[in-house]
Amino acid sequence: MIWNKLMGEFIDVIEWTDDSSNTMVWRFERHGNEVKNGAQLTVRESQVAVFVNEGRIADIFGPGMYTLETKNLPILSTLQGWVHGFKSPFKAEIYFVNTRRFTDLKWGTKNPITLRDKEFGVIRLRAFGSYVLRVVDPGTFVREIVGTDAHFTTEEVSEQLRNMIVSRLPGILAESAIPMLDMAANQEQFGQFVANKLKPEFLGMGLELVQLLIENLSLPPEVEAALDKRTQMGVLGDLSKYQQFQAAEALAAAAKAPGGAAGQGMGLAMGMMMAQQVGGLLGGQNAPAGAATPPPLPQETSWYVAAGGQQQGPYPLAKLRELAAARQLTGDMLVWTQGMAAWTKAGEVAELAALLAAVPPPLPPA
Repeated sequence: MIWNKLMGEFIDVIEWTDDSSNTMVWRFERHGNEVKNGAQLTVRESQVAVFVNEGRIADIFGPGMYTLETKNLPILSTLQGWVHGFKSPFKAEIYFVNTRRFTDLKWGTKNPITLRDKEFGVIRLRAFGSYVLRVVDPGTFVREIVGTDAHFTTEEVSEQLRNMIVSRLPGILAESAIPMLDMAANQEQFGQFVANKLKPEFLGMGLELVQLLIENLSLPPEVEAALDKRTQMGVLGDLSKYQQFQAAEALAAAAKAPGGAAGQGMGLAMGMMMAQQVGGLLGGQNAPAGAATPPPLPQETSWYVAAGGQQQGPYPLAKLRELAAARQLTGDMLVWTQGMAAWTKAGEVAELAALLAAVPPPLPPA
């Protein structure tokens, strides 16, 4: 204690060199908090020095070098009541506040947030990310958050800020009325929207929320699995045509089976079975004998016809037969039905080519 008091009498330089990455506030330690008249105060860039006298903030110094005298400590001199120019040491606690940006602070939901989504109804959403902050009002920050803590780090406030972000997130999400899929596709813009909503509450603690990043938005695993199924169905498109394609592929694979009597017999049996499946899918044959249930009735195809630059139809096949017999449908006319990629000449469509071939040519002139 004697050594500390002696050192306090001789040290007249007050400064702080920050060698950490997470210190927000550091208190300059002196014996009895005594500061000599004429002491040199050095405040570096990205620092602010806050003088506290008897529990009240007295003076705040920005970056620069100062000689602590009556003329530059007007508030403190008034509080102390010294009118003789600080002939003896005065007492004050000096807090250095780090005003640089603190980056990569983490936030995230411990439990899913329940929301009402336009597309999926009630959903449970998880989210996590990071944020950047800095001290913009050192007086408020020391008064409201730091108190008398001699060494205040980001870890001491990050849990409080994380809880504040997570507790406000459901209301912000509901207010935005943005569908979940749009949130996930525009995470950067949505993060900025959330940050703007939270900034006033950070300012109330003397802090600025510089940036908030949303790194992930996720649904429960079972909901994501259902969403994957829905996406898969959209990619496959017409399921009946997909089944026909699979049956045709299996039939081709069976035809390429290795030779030999047994192999040929098995390949023939498999080929017959595949042919029956393809026929059933195409609606061209009845179910094989002994089947437990008959296949569904075939649906009649409807056709559209392009005549005189106008789309006509849809017509059933029987109507096309009448038009062909009346020579109102020819092989050069364009037709289309569901499943076709583009309009095609009737004579190039296998199902209609036979129909057109059955129509006799026009009689020769008399």
